[in-house]
Amino acid sequence: MEANNNPTVRRRLLGAELRRLRLASGLKSTEVAERLMVSQPKISHMENGRRTISPRDVRDLCALYEVKDQQAIDTLMQMARESGQPGWWHAYGDIPQSVYIALETDAASLDSYAPSVIPALLQTPAYAHSVIEETIPQLTVEEAGTRLKVRLRRQHRIYNPARPLRLWVVLDESALRRVVGSPDIMREQLEHLNALGAEPHITVQVLPYTAGAHPGLSGQFSILHFADDSANPVVHLERYTSDLYLDKPSDVQHYRGLHEHLQSQALSPDTSRDFITDAIKSYIAAASGLRAVIGSAP
Repeated sequence: MEANNNPTVRRRLLGAELRRLRLASGLKSTEVAERLMVSQPKISHMENGRRTISPRDVRDLCALYEVKDQQAIDTLMQMARESGQPGWWHAYGDIPQSVYIALETDAASLDSYAPSVIPALLQTPAYAHSVIEETIPQLTVEEAGTRLKVRLRRQHRIYNPARPLRLWVVLDESALRRVVGSPDIMREQLEHLNALGAEPHITVQVLPYTAGAHPGLSGQFSILHFADDSANPVVHLERYTSDLYLDKPSDVQHYRGLHEHLQSQALSPDTSRDFITDAIKSYIAAASGLRAVIGSAP
């Protein structure tokens, strides 16, 4: 699916255009909210592409901004109708991180730092299943199964030959050493990680313990970039109950600088691949030792 046909892309582009029209009119978002008798957050969310914009919203805003070009109004109305179409994830019901999934689906590239687990887009099914079950123990079997299906469906973006997502991941060594599931699951996961890291659109770097203290100690972050210039990059900070999204240019630039700093401190992609291979060997040895112990048990 081309980026400009994605309903969430349309919503972001429509929001950006409505913001441009508001600024051209000289109105503040609070003034717009007051005149339309809606909340100010609603105006902000529409302009940021974080909520659906109805054709009626477009009509009212265009009237308030004194837009006279009927063709321009019709184009915005059509974008509003298209932006209301559900994304693929809606078929799975009310799932967490739907805002992030929408942004990830739209993104052209993604830069991230992962301090403790392999990122979702690079996870094997067995590893993903273990992460979901072990980090959210109160989930029902059905809920865990739904989350796993959604996570694996998200991975279609990195396999899409027409529009693969460009990934640049810096992994802390702890993500390789933390045993998720079992040594066999970790071996399979790291072999998968090395295979993906060999793809031309995916870069994987390991930040070893020997790098010492670094800016990534404050936690995980991702920077999503979009093909359309009018859609600003977004920083995603994952939290247990409520994620944070930053799109102010100064905030985005700050995290870009952090990621570049982490890249410079991390091992090169080739050396990272060798480092991961060594970790794989340790898991093979651990799994063999575990099987030997089980086999010798009375």
